[in-house]
Amino acid sequence: MGQGSGFRKKGKRRSGTIRRMAIRLCAAACVGLAGFGLWLGFYAATPLPMREGGDLHILIPPKTSLAGIEKILVENGVIPPGRGFYCLARLSRLSQRLQAGEYLFTPGQTPYQILRILAAGATVRWSVTIPEGSNIYQLAEILAKGGWGERNLFLELMRDPEILARYGVRGASLEGYLFPDTYQLLRGQNPREIIGLMVERGRRVRQELGDLRDNPLGLSPHEVLTLASIVEKETAAPEERPLIAGVFMNRLRHNMRLQTDPTVIYGLADFDGNLTRKHLETSTPYNTYLINGLPPGPIANPGRASIAAVLHPAPESYLYFVSKNDGTHYFSHDLAEHNRAVLKYQKRRGS
Repeated sequence: MGQGSGFRKKGKRRSGTIRRMAIRLCAAACVGLAGFGLWLGFYAATPLPMREGGDLHILIPPKTSLAGIEKILVENGVIPPGRGFYCLARLSRLSQRLQAGEYLFTPGQTPYQILRILAAGATVRWSVTIPEGSNIYQLAEILAKGGWGERNLFLELMRDPEILARYGVRGASLEGYLFPDTYQLLRGQNPREIIGLMVERGRRVRQELGDLRDNPLGLSPHEVLTLASIVEKETAAPEERPLIAGVFMNRLRHNMRLQTDPTVIYGLADFDGNLTRKHLETSTPYNTYLINGLPPGPIANPGRASIAAVLHPAPESYLYFVSKNDGTHYFSHDLAEHNRAVLKYQKRRGS
């Protein structure tokens, strides 16, 4: 009896010790977790100075892991070294929502704010302006200089038969279908996507203008864009576009050749900026001094006003126009009047 009682006392003492140790461990764990929570909360809300105290543009490549994003931010001086950002992303359940792209971070932002920016995909967008009347070569050059891809890559895509078929373009390229406007682009954006944005913008504008087949000569939509591109290249004066369109409409109606210099220039592979008689006599599909009717396609990408001018040309009977050397033109009804105007304004330019 006495011996058994001794064993029970020892067992009770041992279980009590284990219980106390467990309580102490739990307490320590609670204190540790509380401390970690306090530290993480302090870390998450601490404004960061950024490297050298200035704004930082950071590019996060597609499919970068959380650890990879943290490494990029540390290496670029956005956040301090350590695992705080990683833990914060995991515990806040934002780690699976972080998005690739270019981001702008400014001094004073906290780690949590940076995390929310990445999760929201609040990437930097860059304004790129495509001027009215730009052709595909100039457009490709603008995009290449902006860092969105190689010039030749854009030209290849603009001539890609698959892309042309996707957008219902029957010509040899997207010339005339890439709408000139200001676009907000992402750094690293796919060149195909950029081209798609421009084609879709043009499609929406044409829809707003109405049925392109509803024009005085019953031109096809492709022919409307072709003529609109010529109008775009002939004048920068908005009030003259319907007049210029009217002249070309009248010449087409009377089976007269268009005889417009911009089409000749577009067809030349080695144009140096000086249009000569030899150029006017050079046979190309775009030389409207030699061919009848319209060239095979647009020579540039026209804006809204030039397309509208072809749909609604001025109701005049002009057949000719000549530059007045001040950005505007003199319009004539017949060749004799035109020749007098040429003589007058050529003399003025030469004097």
